[in-house]
Amino acid sequence: MRSPDLAPDILPVLSQGKHRSPRQGACFMEFASYLAGERWSDHPKCVHPVLGALARNVNDCTGDSGRSRLAPLIPSAVGLNPDGVRPDALIVLRCAQIALPVVSMDRAHVMAVALFAAERIISELDGRPLDHISSRTKAALDQTPEAADWARRFAKEVDAGKHGTVRRSPKFRREVALNMVRYAVPAVRDACVADTENLMFQMLAGSIEDLHALSAAPVVGLPAEMSLTG
Repeated sequence: MRSPDLAPDILPVLSQGKHRSPRQGACFMEFASYLAGERWSDHPKCVHPVLGALARNVNDCTGDSGRSRLAPLIPSAVGLNPDGVRPDALIVLRCAQIALPVVSMDRAHVMAVALFAAERIISELDGRPLDHISSRTKAALDQTPEAADWARRFAKEVDAGKHGTVRRSPKFRREVALNMVRYAVPAVRDACVADTENLMFQMLAGSIEDLHALSAAPVVGLPAEMSLTG
């Protein structure tokens, strides 16, 4: 990782989309590759794949005036790539818990299903009953009872826990986690509520904090006013 005390020759400016070089600007993940000393890329190896997908979508769905707020989070994402299925499930939980109460009903069904799937993963890992849900998930589901009921019926039909969700962790990342974050961020951007950019920021900042909490590492760059733990 580049030393924060050394001034770079070119300091990229956060902007939408992919860029060929720092001179043309950078998205969140390209800036992360730069700080890590990796080859210039919006898919650096130093960042968890699902977190990377979330960061790219938040970067691109945030307006030019609000994107600078994301910059302080970039150092906290560099080197953040824990193993296993738990990180995938934590990101799904964080994003879907924020998105579910505000997105349109057709999109709320997807968010509710994702919540139940991620809660099953965490419950199996922690040895709890597979129908256990966290207080945050319950609060989100309570705000959207129709979507919650639909997702419960869907979960029963699929019987997601029958074959062991943890053993299917690569499938969970590919078919649930990556698709969900790519779906959730634009859904929040398009929601008919105030300050959607702040909600997207919370999705990214909270996911970064959740992954750091797995190793009890300090979250470098998280704004002091953010209180996302719990």
